[in-house]
Amino acid sequence: MVTAIVIPVICLYFYWIAKKEMRKSIQDWTDLKNVPEEAIIYGKIMEVTGSKQRFSYYRFVYILELSIQMENKRWAVKKIIPIEKGFTVPNVEKGDYVQVFGNWKEDYFQVGRIVKRA
Repeated sequence: MVTAIVIPVICLYFYWIAKKEMRKSIQDWTDLKNVPEEAIIYGKIMEVTGSKQRFSYYRFVYILELSIQMENKRWAVKKIIPIEKGFTVPNVEKGDYVQVFGNWKEDYFQVGRIVKRA
């Protein structure tokens, strides 16, 4: 009698926890699009690489890594884009002059917006 009540309650509890974690994961994934613009870096793109990586379960992100030469310094810059239906990769190439707006993370600059300069 007790197991007929306790087991379904335990199953519902773990289902509720899994659903809550999934909602949080989806929110974190969509928040990658909104990067606070606290600083600006500008310069010439010296290197461009891109890769697709798993974010969680069946959600993926595209990581665009740029190496920007600004006067005598070289900065590591990353733009993390959630892969959704119809997503596009910014059209930047080696040798372009750009301004990137974003904020500093531990060892790189996370970009929210890229603007090409003439």
